[in-house]
Amino acid sequence: MSKYGELPEEEAKTKIWESAEKIGICMFVTWDGERQRARPVAARPHREEGALYVLTDLHGQKDDQIERFPIVTLAFADNSDNTYLSITGHATMSNDRAKIKELWSVFDKIFWESPEDPSIRLITVKPDDAEIWDGVGKVRAGLAMAAKLTTGAELHMGDNAKVDSL
Repeated sequence: MSKYGELPEEEAKTKIWESAEKIGICMFVTWDGERQRARPVAARPHREEGALYVLTDLHGQKDDQIERFPIVTLAFADNSDNTYLSITGHATMSNDRAKIKELWSVFDKIFWESPEDPSIRLITVKPDDAEIWDGVGKVRAGLAMAAKLTTGAELHMGDNAKVDSL
């Protein structure tokens, strides 16, 4: 079993990676020495590499924050499925042009003309730990709450698991 969880550890790890990939957009939380800073980013999880990647712009504040305080958190939410996920790990910034080109998608054209844009940088997050709250969906959650209120039936709103390594 995963720590504090109801899911076996390998199942929890699989759900974490699959949910991060499915949700995609997350809040990326850094520390600036005084306050936490959160901003939305498109995360690109690659379980086989043990990393999540984010393309970012050189002119953001994330690079200084990551250099000084490399521990970051990525917080994902899928309200339609009631699935929530938090991944904490060590981040690095790089100008890995080959990896930027590999990760490039048509959606990145919203921010940059091409993968050759010199202002694109790569954030690589190597996860240390993660926690997932895997819900039952809105309809099933509503039915479960109604059953609890009317019959006193046991309330099961989904699974929770914390893993100490991905």
